[in-house]
Amino acid sequence: MAQREVKLCLLGDSGVGKSSIVVRFVTDTFRQSLESTIGASFMTKRLNVDGTTYVFQIWDTAGQEKYRSLAPMYYRGSAAAIIVYDVTRETSFQSVKMWIQELKKNGSPNIVLAIAGNKNDLDDLREIDQKDAKEYADQIGAIFVETSALTALNVPELFMSIAKKLPSEDPFGGRTFDRKTINVRRSQAEKSSSSCCGGSQS
Repeated sequence: MAQREVKLCLLGDSGVGKSSIVVRFVTDTFRQSLESTIGASFMTKRLNVDGTTYVFQIWDTAGQEKYRSLAPMYYRGSAAAIIVYDVTRETSFQSVKMWIQELKKNGSPNIVLAIAGNKNDLDDLREIDQKDAKEYADQIGAIFVETSALTALNVPELFMSIAKKLPSEDPFGGRTFDRKTINVRRSQAEKSSSSCCGGSQS
């Protein structure tokens, strides 16, 4: 089976549920109270989609304003980004638009963008209409889903949609190889380095 590593970052205001989405995806659990992320946290998860194993390297960035300047460290070089907002907080949706502008300006040229309206389970407190959010996502060519980390609604589907939308080649020209090809190339590289780089070292 072919395998592909995917660097992915999550962006959005503090408290929108970025960490909860990651924990739900990686461990299929929900924790009622998660401490605020400091800087960023990192988790990995394998997902099989259409005969390819995607190894998601997930960077969950902090939402507090004081950590905002650190975000480029995590979204630069990312193959995909999920911008999360809280369906019960209008201001968090406005932040999505700001992040989209920043990613289009400074992110990888063919980065896959996804917008997740989290806390769908709190529909009675909703401030963002799903139709409006989807229209915006369609305008910018982004994946859109409403999620609930609490109920697991659309969380696996979000990552599956990203995997299916990834270009056949990554932004830096790398390709998806099966494990046999990778092992052959690695052994060839080791042989050439041992044969060409021998001799005494000063």
